[in-house]
Amino acid sequence: MTEIERIGNIHSIETFGTVDGPGIRMVVFMQGCIMRCMYCHNPDSWSIVNNKQYSIDDILSKYDNIKEFLKTGGLTLSGGEPLLQIDFCINLFKQAKLKNIHTTLDTSGILFNDISIDKINNLLKYTDLVLLDIKHINDEEHKKLTGFSNKNVLDFALYLSQINKPVWIRHVVVPDITFNENYLKQLGKFLSQLKNVKALDVLPYHNMAIEKYKKLNLEYKLKDTKPLTKEEAVIARNIILANMSNK
Repeated sequence: MTEIERIGNIHSIETFGTVDGPGIRMVVFMQGCIMRCMYCHNPDSWSIVNNKQYSIDDILSKYDNIKEFLKTGGLTLSGGEPLLQIDFCINLFKQAKLKNIHTTLDTSGILFNDISIDKINNLLKYTDLVLLDIKHINDEEHKKLTGFSNKNVLDFALYLSQINKPVWIRHVVVPDITFNENYLKQLGKFLSQLKNVKALDVLPYHNMAIEKYKKLNLEYKLKDTKPLTKEEAVIARNIILANMSNK
């Protein structure tokens, strides 16, 4: 096994995660991301340089030490963007499955068409669940929000449906950006094509990362945007669900 297959650049590890897949989970946040989402709450995860390095054995040993607390959950790879280190992810999940650990991949899918399909399939072979973050359903607005087209993201969603890989859809709802009835309807109609969606997580935008941006001397472009209320999040979710059911 080469070094990139054995050693991962890691931002942080959460040992008691409750929102990144089913049950209580150990969540490994990978370092490095090509997107620059305006609401990103971990801008310190963007660079691949500033990191801690963990081997597969390090991570699984850490998991084994707390596995009694994780019986209803498992292991989640998040980010950053895990697909930037796909060789490491493949081998970590492969070893995890030998231990009968439930595996979840939290990704934006932004690199789907930039990675060989063989590598994608190899990773998905050892992945029990995908948490797919769809940032914006409109391509031009997606570019404004993240710096990239959403083509790879939507292609990945369709591919996961084609191979019937279980998916939870995640969507951050931001006032004046994604909290828009037309965009929410479009997202619901797109999701109605998919046969593998097991859950829909509508995540209300918050601005708790402002201080982190200041410390990193980065501009927080949404500093004047108010957090989405719980009531607005319910409205957004209901619009999406209504259009998912109207095929």
